[in-house]
Amino acid sequence: MRGTLRYVLLRGAFAALVVCGVQPAFGQRPAKNLSADKAGDTVKVSIKKLMPPLNTPFNDYAPVVSADGSTLLFTSNRPATERDMAKGRVGKESIYEVTVDAKKKWSAPKLLGPTVNAPARNNSAIAISPDGQRMLVYRDDDDDGNGNIFESVLNGSEWSTLNEFPEPINSDKHESSACYSLDGRTIYFVSDRKGGSGGNDIWCATRTDQGKWGALTNMGPVINTPEDEQGIFMHADGRSLYFSSKGHGSTGGYDLFVSTFGNGTWSKPKNLGPPLNTPGDDLYLVILADGRTAYMSSERSGGLGEKDIYEVKFTPIAGRKTQDPLLTVLKGMVIDEETKAPLECDIEITDNQKNTSFSKQRSNSSTGNFLLSLPSGKNYGISVSAPGYLFHSENFELTDTASYKEVVKVVEMKKLKAGKRVVLNNVFYDFDKATLRSESTKELDGLVELLKANPGLRIELGSHTDDKGAEDYNRKLSEARAASVVVYLVSKGIAQDRLVAKGYGESTPMATNETEEGRQQNRRTEFKVLE
Repeated sequence: MRGTLRYVLLRGAFAALVVCGVQPAFGQRPAKNLSADKAGDTVKVSIKKLMPPLNTPFNDYAPVVSADGSTLLFTSNRPATERDMAKGRVGKESIYEVTVDAKKKWSAPKLLGPTVNAPARNNSAIAISPDGQRMLVYRDDDDDGNGNIFESVLNGSEWSTLNEFPEPINSDKHESSACYSLDGRTIYFVSDRKGGSGGNDIWCATRTDQGKWGALTNMGPVINTPEDEQGIFMHADGRSLYFSSKGHGSTGGYDLFVSTFGNGTWSKPKNLGPPLNTPGDDLYLVILADGRTAYMSSERSGGLGEKDIYEVKFTPIAGRKTQDPLLTVLKGMVIDEETKAPLECDIEITDNQKNTSFSKQRSNSSTGNFLLSLPSGKNYGISVSAPGYLFHSENFELTDTASYKEVVKVVEMKKLKAGKRVVLNNVFYDFDKATLRSESTKELDGLVELLKANPGLRIELGSHTDDKGAEDYNRKLSEARAASVVVYLVSKGIAQDRLVAKGYGESTPMATNETEEGRQQNRRTEFKVLE
């Protein structure tokens, strides 16, 4: 009779690429479309060159993509006008954006405005956050080709003016590539500064709770070599780092590698092999959250220009054991319950077992869209909040073997007024008891903040059960559980006369009691605004 609505996701059967440390054997095959047939192969790999206007006779490279594949940014030195293009005049490197429509077709490339593309400089998108709301940009800063890393934020449909990262991330050396950690607190970047293994190395820095970047860390000899590393990408699973290197036994120029994080260390990088790697330079591999589609830039025969963008598809081979990425994507939009208008809201993801914040982001101000990447192996609480509204919560308890799943949800935010009810999906009790579990703390503290911010607010705390067991027993258990929530809120400074505890037992189900999913929804704690 545990009071919560939860998505408990178990191991799936469909499979994909190497994003969780399980690398398919691609085999020694030419760099073209192929069908794997060797006993060790687990996926069929097909590589397709993107056609104009995405690729041109000029250099088109460095694709970055949102976790769901809805937005792709890339860099091109194509000229800005059709006249210059017809004459073959090379332009400055600039950032272009394409989006996917309902029919899964790409839009025409859109040149981003001067807030991102400085006309007199080379500009390149080098990373995009999984939700597509933040972008890392490289921009050269002098005629010698040195450059630094900047960030832009998507405000509605427009990218903001670039904000340059401070020291110790940027320096007077060349910082050429970067990516975010999943929680956004750490940035991984490439620099040729002193103190590394040689040439371009991968470094990282973590932001403190006060918003300042801490000391630099070189990724060390497991990742870095005396040769150059470049083109880094963190998958949405939060533990698979893809990069290109001329070291690690590269077969020619830059090769693509992956290293996975586990037990506090990074694994020895694995060469992704043919057909992804060729004798030429293979750089900037980015992979969607589902692990089935990737984009890369490469110099290979048959291209339209020296560098082109390619789409890679990984199709599991029937009857061969493979592994999906171990994560869940929650995506959708936040709207006003009454007007259905999109809302910009704060979204916080909590690790319920540790009672710590996992990450924070916002829904888009124009569309209300959001996308959350939830690696498997944690119990997540999700809180959506905005001024003038009651908060909304969700719970995702993901086993450590929970394979890739995408959940789409429209979150309807309720105005803060009498009669409105909110289910507290992250309030848990010991089995068959009224004792609050420690995982409940973060959500109840959020309710404390709401009550303190609105001192005139009075609420009823209601607890509900399913119909298993005797009706009288269920009612008494629900009364005790509601009372335990009131006791907690009072202990945090909320006046007793602002709180009413009520146990409903099994009397007011919100779903059928004929299924386990329905019974889970009925076992809940909620609050109702009284005044």
